[in-house]
Amino acid sequence: MDKNKDIFESDYLPYINKWGKLTNWLGVLASFGPALVLLVVFDIIPPASAILTALIAIASVVGIVWIIEPISYFPIIGVPGTYMAFISGNISNLRIPAAAVSQKVAGVEPGSKEGAIIATLGMAVSVIVNIIILTLGVFAGTAILSKLPPAVIDAFKFLLPSLFGAVFVQFALMKLKIAPIALALGIGLTLAVNAGIFNFLPGRPTYVVTLGAVFGTIAIAAALYKKNKS
Repeated sequence: MDKNKDIFESDYLPYINKWGKLTNWLGVLASFGPALVLLVVFDIIPPASAILTALIAIASVVGIVWIIEPISYFPIIGVPGTYMAFISGNISNLRIPAAAVSQKVAGVEPGSKEGAIIATLGMAVSVIVNIIILTLGVFAGTAILSKLPPAVIDAFKFLLPSLFGAVFVQFALMKLKIAPIALALGIGLTLAVNAGIFNFLPGRPTYVVTLGAVFGTIAIAAALYKKNKS
């Protein structure tokens, strides 16, 4: 076990950090690729006011996710999984469920070194399957969907909530004392946002639900842990 730990720390992580940083920076460059082509090749650039307006519009909606997601996902998928998740996308609806199921089947603890490796393997398989399904969907998706009855098409609206519910239950079974707290915080904050309590905040205040539920649960869980330990 000590030998495996040394290999993980001295060989595996440095290798992952080297290629993880490289591929993620290449991903950033590719994301700005179309804009760079417009600038360099066609000498087209929008005014600074338009860029700033677009940035504020996007940041007000999803800006909080830039902070929340790395913090909330890292304990589950570790360093290698974090690199893979943020370069492949579809984190909450594909990568995290794949990682969680892989860890459960393998019988490893999330947050451990074994858990990080198993999560990475599970996510890698999900990326391959995802690419295959997307390829089939591009060529045959429209034809298949046109043949499905309306009731089935309407049922697709519930796929994402069902997936999130399944993931929540899976982790709730691991931490039964914390699960009701997280659920209560999420529901309470959602009701508060819908009631307009946070309308004084900039942008759409839906980010309060994610922010409060994640950090609120972490704070309460840490307090309970310290209390039980003492």
